[in-house]
Amino acid sequence: MSRVKIVTDSSTTMEESLLAELDITRVPLSVMVDGVVYSDADLSEGQFLQLMRQSKHLPKTSQPPVGLFAETFSDLAKDGSQIIAIHLSHALSGTVEAARQGASLSGADVTVIDSGFTDQAAKFQVVAAAKMAQAGASKEEILAKLEEIKEKTQLFIGVSTLENLVKGGRIGRVTGLLSSLLNIRVIMEMTDHQLNPVVKGRGAKTFKKWLDEFSQSLSQKSVAEIGVSYSGSPQFAQEIKEKLADKVSSPISVLETGSIIQTHTGEDAWAILVRYE
Repeated sequence: MSRVKIVTDSSTTMEESLLAELDITRVPLSVMVDGVVYSDADLSEGQFLQLMRQSKHLPKTSQPPVGLFAETFSDLAKDGSQIIAIHLSHALSGTVEAARQGASLSGADVTVIDSGFTDQAAKFQVVAAAKMAQAGASKEEILAKLEEIKEKTQLFIGVSTLENLVKGGRIGRVTGLLSSLLNIRVIMEMTDHQLNPVVKGRGAKTFKKWLDEFSQSLSQKSVAEIGVSYSGSPQFAQEIKEKLADKVSSPISVLETGSIIQTHTGEDAWAILVRYE
């Protein structure tokens, strides 16, 4: 029986150790700051934020080239393996489309999946797929599981400034203008590839009040895993971890999100990613 190999992209926020341990191949996106191109996978913690602060322009993010996907897939398939490639939502990047084009050129047996999410919400799918692949599961079994995980995942993101989302064309300019004037904090949920605002308020207490309510709502649910990601200071992310620690039996990962997400969220943003049983 041919084995299955798992591929993802660098917007899937996960521990480096897991990539090696679970034999996951990561294809990097790139980001350009002031004319210099950086591979998203090579930037160390805090490095991108420094670059973004120093630049007058919004960094430009780029999906991996089609040729890189084609090469990666054909290399991985040399031993007859099948491939499942899990990527960030098409609404945030053209990566999934580049992967599909690369797959069609590669001559390999590749199934490209739009995770519907990004960051650690995509990690839930990638890690589950890799563990199943290591255990000898078939491609069909893994794909069925991915669908189930996607259905049971929630992604919430809190931003302290809408400036980058506006500059990047992710939301309209008027909203952005208002938020900078009024010190507005916004919490959004990603559903059906769209970021939908669930709470808007002034000042940091907006986040804390929502977190209290969210924490209470989890008491009624059975939670399989939680991830917390951040851009900027990890302080609030650590507070989130402490607040939600008793809602889940597995450890909560607190990780800095990659440059691709930070470009859109700006500084002092955070995300909570939840997978239900």
